[in-house]
Amino acid sequence: MRPDAQHVRTVTSIGAGPIGGGWAAFFLARGYQVRAYLHSMTEEKAFRSVLDTAWPCLQDLGLAEGASLDNLTVTDNLEDAVSGTEFVQESAPERLEIKQELYQLLGEMVPPGVVIASSTSGLPMSDIQARCPSPERTVVGHPFNPPYLLPLVEVVGGRLTSGEALDWVMTFYRIAGKEPLRLKKEIPGFIATRLQEALWREALHMVANGEASPEDIDRALRFGPAPRMAIQGQCMAFHVACGEGGMATNLDQFGPALKLPWTRLEAPELTTELRDAMVEGCNAMAGDRHFEDLAAERDRRIVAVIKAARGENS
Repeated sequence: MRPDAQHVRTVTSIGAGPIGGGWAAFFLARGYQVRAYLHSMTEEKAFRSVLDTAWPCLQDLGLAEGASLDNLTVTDNLEDAVSGTEFVQESAPERLEIKQELYQLLGEMVPPGVVIASSTSGLPMSDIQARCPSPERTVVGHPFNPPYLLPLVEVVGGRLTSGEALDWVMTFYRIAGKEPLRLKKEIPGFIATRLQEALWREALHMVANGEASPEDIDRALRFGPAPRMAIQGQCMAFHVACGEGGMATNLDQFGPALKLPWTRLEAPELTTELRDAMVEGCNAMAGDRHFEDLAAERDRRIVAVIKAARGENS
């Protein structure tokens, strides 16, 4: 028997990095009791830095009743972290051997019926669950960074995942305040990451060929499609852009242009020159601002976008 998704109160977040810490902050803001597992307590300072960055923005968006940082327990004992838990969000390093070993342990330690979700950004659950003694309850729950602000969670199972576990986790994420998207099948990189990666490859090509700088690319996105994408995705934006005819007009009129060399789908060779150009360009944009300041500024502006979108939908 699984816990009632509506009445889950205790969740476990595994991982000390920006994703693990971000999930912990999100669940705390939604009023859950959170047990955070760190591989070593030497990671606690970095972990709590993520929470310190996240919490002001979560307060600005509005905390759930009973939400408090005091609801957090941090431990480096995995068995303690999952004892009595009602949901597990795993954000361990993106190395298959680490995840397989971890899921072998989680399959034995986590209370029966409790769903175990992975934040993996590309590893197939069919591979991750290979050594798990209870693979039917393991799913992918891939967030977008920062997970405490961006609502998307891409959900997909592996070959041995039960449909009932997928139904449960979709319900749980919705109740928790996320926007879960259930994939039709396992594909490398899921949906959003594949789209983002296509954009990223094209950006690298333009820098490598001297066609644009990192700053040019970011300005083109920030002041071009990005504000529109907060309201309409790529498909609906093109549908609306063509007036009464919608997507039919778009494809009939611009279909031949799909064959023009506007994009290069293969990744460019990551030469030393390309690497240095990207690093120097991003460092120039960052200037003297520390990572934590950049993240805080990013989060404040995301909050403003979320609030504006809420107003449009009210």
